[in-house]
Amino acid sequence: MKRVITYGTFDLLHQGHINILKRAKALGDYLIVGVTSENYDTTRGKLNVAQSLVERIENVQKTGLADEIIVEEYMGQKISDIKKYKIDIFVIGSDWQNKFDYLKPFCDVVYLPRTKGVSSTELRNEQNKILRLGIVGNGRIAKRFIKESKFVSGVDVDVVYGRNPQKLEELCLNYGLEKYYTDYSKFLNDVDAVYVALPHTLHYEYSKQALLAGKHVLCEKPITLEEEKTKELFDIAHEKGLILQEAIKTVYAPCFDKLISIAQSGIIGEIKDIDATFTKLITDKSLREFNPELGGGSLTELGSYPLSLITKLLGTHPEKIEYTAMLEPKNNIDLMNKVTMFYPNAVATANVGIGIKKEGNCVISGTEGYIYIPAPWWKTEYFEIRFEDLNKTQKVFVKFDGDGLRYELAEFLKSINTHKQSYKLSDKESIFISKVIEQFKKKKNSVFYIV
Repeated sequence: MKRVITYGTFDLLHQGHINILKRAKALGDYLIVGVTSENYDTTRGKLNVAQSLVERIENVQKTGLADEIIVEEYMGQKISDIKKYKIDIFVIGSDWQNKFDYLKPFCDVVYLPRTKGVSSTELRNEQNKILRLGIVGNGRIAKRFIKESKFVSGVDVDVVYGRNPQKLEELCLNYGLEKYYTDYSKFLNDVDAVYVALPHTLHYEYSKQALLAGKHVLCEKPITLEEEKTKELFDIAHEKGLILQEAIKTVYAPCFDKLISIAQSGIIGEIKDIDATFTKLITDKSLREFNPELGGGSLTELGSYPLSLITKLLGTHPEKIEYTAMLEPKNNIDLMNKVTMFYPNAVATANVGIGIKKEGNCVISGTEGYIYIPAPWWKTEYFEIRFEDLNKTQKVFVKFDGDGLRYELAEFLKSINTHKQSYKLSDKESIFISKVIEQFKKKKNSVFYIV
């Protein structure tokens, strides 16, 4: 008897799940299905699981395809299960290609290609509440987003739009996507929402088209490079009852939310100074980060992270904003930028750079103490609350999983399902971030030096 095993969350069971189970069963004589527990889903960073373990097991049972159902409770259990149940074949979807090759010494490992042509109507069935989300663009961030989407229940990411058919076909093949479009209108007709992962200067155009077509939009940061354009997009979203969300992954992370709440609680007294730094060395000058026509530069690329933190804690109405930038002479883009924001009773500094490297930490200083977030603070999972008396230091830990994109996607899905804009990043805050970037582009209150 040939014994087959497969695993999954099987939340909101839909046709895609059923197809995998059918094909897994066809490979042998006896199919064992492992359903993940709530605790294991949490530890592996799986977000937004809507149904209980009991409900998910019942749904798998109802398919009539599983000869036996077990519960997956911890990392490494797969090897134990393969030995325990004398498994011949381990089966998983091709979107996890190569991830489970470590099981090959114990049994055959089969990656099943995703079933092409699964009806979008089936996936969008009201009962299942599966959001069909399409990706606009096929660059570096889009690829990371596809991987992260596997950890968010209730969303199906299998359609992509772009201009280069060869690259799109390659993306679909490598990442198990169902299909691609080079016609944006046809693409929009096939999705419920879009993730705009294009260069900064294209965000406005493609987000606007999607909103006007009645689609929810998750747009990479910054949404636009101009205050009025960002405001216009939010106005369209509100008018049509849609969700428009800026994809600044840090603000949706669990530890960041706790950080903001603690800082606002008064535990360090009145906040008087914020200093946040985010730099990364980019050596390939052919990338979009160095192309002024695509919105290149350190402030447009990295500024949204420290600016969102400052805005959360000190608001959107500084009395003055000053910029000190180190320019690259060939393309005239800022390799480094120090943005200083003066508030009535506080000052904040956002340090960003793509041509220099600094310690990427953050310090929030108050009249009674300060909060220290070590590098990389934008992947916040640990910080310390420090006082004059070092014995009073408090340490806070909250896990940050993967690349962090799963958090913004989970929040986006939650906002759509609840019909409420997320409190974690308001439209006013996104509009203000665009304003800060626009003022620099217009060289307001700026000091430049050439390297």
